[in-house]
Amino acid sequence: MSDRTAIVVGSGPNGMAAAIELARSGWHVEVREAADVPGGGARSAEVTLPGFIHDLGSAVHPMAVSSPFFSSLALHAHGLEWRWSPFELAHPLDDGAVVVHRSVDETARELGPDAGAYRKLFAPIARNWSALLSDLLQPLLHFPRHPLLLARFGVPAVSSVSVLARSLFRGPRARALFAGMGAHSVLKLSAPISSAFGLMLGGAAHAVGWPIPVQGAQSITHALAEVLQSYGGRIATNSPVNRLDEIDGAELKMLDVTPHQFLRLADGRLPASFERAMRDFRYGPGVFKVDYALSQPIPWRAPECAQAITVHVGGTLEEVEASERDAWDGRAPVKPFVLLAQPSLFDATRAPAGLHTAWAYCHVPQAWNGSALEQIENQIERFAPGFRDCVLARRTQNPAQLQAWDPNLIGGDIGGGAATVKQFALRPTWRSYKTPLNGVYLCSSSTPPGGGVHGMCGFNAARTALMGI
Repeated sequence: MSDRTAIVVGSGPNGMAAAIELARSGWHVEVREAADVPGGGARSAEVTLPGFIHDLGSAVHPMAVSSPFFSSLALHAHGLEWRWSPFELAHPLDDGAVVVHRSVDETARELGPDAGAYRKLFAPIARNWSALLSDLLQPLLHFPRHPLLLARFGVPAVSSVSVLARSLFRGPRARALFAGMGAHSVLKLSAPISSAFGLMLGGAAHAVGWPIPVQGAQSITHALAEVLQSYGGRIATNSPVNRLDEIDGAELKMLDVTPHQFLRLADGRLPASFERAMRDFRYGPGVFKVDYALSQPIPWRAPECAQAITVHVGGTLEEVEASERDAWDGRAPVKPFVLLAQPSLFDATRAPAGLHTAWAYCHVPQAWNGSALEQIENQIERFAPGFRDCVLARRTQNPAQLQAWDPNLIGGDIGGGAATVKQFALRPTWRSYKTPLNGVYLCSSSTPPGGGVHGMCGFNAARTALMGI
């Protein structure tokens, strides 16, 4: 160990990744966490009834199981176990459901006239997943290791979901399936680069699947904490940092916070131009989230939905487009696109014997203070009649409540900022992780490569800091 010290503010997956990379490089590292439990968006707790474990933030983790950094840590040796379902994803429609198998070919065979187009789109991504990911999860300004692969991915990725789905697919099943995957971008589906998210998540489904961690997302945090402690790092909970001068004694300050929080921490120490850029950083739509304790599995009309951890509840391409457009345009949801997970079907640790949990949310306007509970349940009932009769208890959170739970979720934005073209290229500014303050770096999902539980923002920030010393 050297005598160099670093303080990481925030114990989400990116903060933990930064801390681990610095600690295994010989630094004395302390993680400061304001909450009484570490984890940021990767936490779990009993919030409805005793014995029902709910994921408070992230639930399904294709990027965690894909992450090059997490893969280097042997997290399984620290108790992290994954569970997969027979189908990676189900998307119910009024006349049945379309599903994603691990196999590209099996998925394509169920898409009728769109089989060939689907296979052509996703087979190369799945086949070259590890190589492609090694470039996609790097800082944006880097020399690609696989430039041809990256270029092949980039051509369709810069398009919008609306354009790509209609130009490649003729039938409603393939179009709806791609719309649901692309809606994870939290962009209007007519927005450029929204397709990139659909391609990434579809590629992950075929390459590694969409698994859940046994006992909930908190298990990811527990494993990361053990790794950090094995390198001599420590986590201090109930230890908020309100201003940077509180931690000036550390040589490195790694901040797992978004730009608006950084302004508060900096407290007037930033140059005017950089402060202006932080103030101009744009947050995207928020989410309205519901955790359910259930008396039985969700009674899906299409039996395939009971064989998938993740269900995209939103109907056709056109319906998903309308839902995501409403969230961006400041309108209350009417028929929202609902992202739903049913972990207890495949992980018995989540609920008492014979009982179940579900996790669901929809996109709503930034900082919206209404309730989307009725609209969410109407959508679920549409494809699972009798769902409400299964509900033993529920806990709802609007954007303000989500931000109160995790201050990084500004206005309910779960992605660390809107993934617009400008902010995709300059996230949050051309400096990426560096700030104008000596020894101060950003390492949150507001930096490249953006949202998702993969730790690569923190890892990249730590490597940038180490190279600058």
